[in-house]
Amino acid sequence: MSRTARHLVLGLAALLVAAPAFAAATITIVNVDGPGEGFNDPTPAAPVGGNPGTTVGQQRLLAFQFAADLWGAVLDSDVEIRIQASFDPLACTATSGTLGAAGSLTISANFPGAEVANTWYHAALANKLSGADQSASNDLVAFFNSNLGQPTCLPSRFWYYGFDTGHGTGINLVTVLLHEFGHGLGFANFVTEQTGASPLGLPDIYGTYSLDLSTGKHWNEMTVPELVASAVNSRRVVWDGINVTNAVPTTLNAGTPALKVTSPAILAGNFPVGAAAFGPALTAAGVAGTLELANDGVGAVNDGCEAIVNNVVGKVAVIDRGTCGFTVKVKNAQNAGAIAVVIADNAAGSPPAGMAGTDATIVIPSVRVTLPDGNAIKAQLGGGVTASLLLDTAQLAGADLGGRMLLNAPNPVAPGSSISHWDPIASPNLLMEPAINSDLPIDLDLTYEQMVDIGWFSDADGVPDGLDECIGSDTAGTVIFGSCDSGVEDEVFANGCRLSDLIDRQCGSVPLNRFQNCVNQYAKTLRDAGILTQQERNELQHCANRYAQDARH
Repeated sequence: MSRTARHLVLGLAALLVAAPAFAAATITIVNVDGPGEGFNDPTPAAPVGGNPGTTVGQQRLLAFQFAADLWGAVLDSDVEIRIQASFDPLACTATSGTLGAAGSLTISANFPGAEVANTWYHAALANKLSGADQSASNDLVAFFNSNLGQPTCLPSRFWYYGFDTGHGTGINLVTVLLHEFGHGLGFANFVTEQTGASPLGLPDIYGTYSLDLSTGKHWNEMTVPELVASAVNSRRVVWDGINVTNAVPTTLNAGTPALKVTSPAILAGNFPVGAAAFGPALTAAGVAGTLELANDGVGAVNDGCEAIVNNVVGKVAVIDRGTCGFTVKVKNAQNAGAIAVVIADNAAGSPPAGMAGTDATIVIPSVRVTLPDGNAIKAQLGGGVTASLLLDTAQLAGADLGGRMLLNAPNPVAPGSSISHWDPIASPNLLMEPAINSDLPIDLDLTYEQMVDIGWFSDADGVPDGLDECIGSDTAGTVIFGSCDSGVEDEVFANGCRLSDLIDRQCGSVPLNRFQNCVNQYAKTLRDAGILTQQERNELQHCANRYAQDARH
């Protein structure tokens, strides 16, 4: 049990004990398809995109192993990771269908080496941390649709089996596999979001880093009703693992689309918006004006489906969703002299979705807000509402104002999508968003850092294997021993780990009668290395002494 408030490790090689050399994980694809189908399909195929297979089945299997090897190269485990895999006909129609899925076959808790007690871990991660196979079975299961591209199964699409991004209008199997394997390796929770239920009522390691900003609680700290509410708390659930957070500034683009209301004071602030696929993109400068509810005088008079008859010249037109397309509404507002448009949703749900459509003649920006936000804005229009449609450069696209990645929390719950993905507002598009976007490179982006947060690690940053793991962090900003807060800043170092972890790794497992002396000596080493001042060393010594005294009484 850790004696400090955090369970992280400082990446200063000169001060760390030697560790075993890094060894990449071995990931094996276990083919469970029958003769002549799936991975054994003998249909001839020309090599494509670096995939040398000469049959459809060979190309599928080689693509699976290629994706597995990419993951294996950045993870570390002495236990082989086995993925039970198949290509089979899955539910599909000419317009929609299941591409495939993957997940952990078993879960484990309280095994030797578990970093957090009474917490579920994915099979492969549990095996890695314990150094032994916990279930004596395959670790992940992955099944994909062999009918894709057939007349009855999304006939305009096809699997691209190449190892590059030359998929064109096809679906890049390697990218989809990297995404799905990510879920099976640890990018997923085990909570049923609609009910808040979890296996045996225990939390999972993913939830240890899923933070609800409204309650200030992580998912492993919540009651069942709190989990149900958090699952639909759009744009207010974040991943607060330190490795992901440290990588966010160099990964995400600056600028989040917003409707910034400046008056009245009761409304002032940023409203989340869905951006339009047509018209000019939002800018940091924005378009500002007074909001005016549009009236077309016909039927549902505020839907903007006919020519607008009230005065919106030089104003931001507020229009209700429904009856006609988004481009029709915005074009009618533009024709009436509006400088921008806010579409208020007509059905519950959040966050606000984008607006599809094409019209090259539209030259004013437009956004969409949720039903409750739209109602709140319309309720104040009589007293005058001023606002800007802009790209808020103070907020990275996909992160909260604290620089933490937003998790996908739509309302209503999207089974299989909610929480266990990044929010799709992220820019550039990321591997673990709910949709596999066509512009993704063959890259793990922030998914690698997420794996390090939950307990996977490598020596990619030059720190010896086993010494760059940052796990079990909390929100305290100082080094704490028991109930004694030293007041010494829990400094974050370049590899994303903190001061308390260096101390914990060095002294956390020593017998109590030696703990005080261990901290005293180690604090001196840190002072001599220039990491601590003499005052900070004294404060750490004081707290260690107090902790040891309290523990003996």
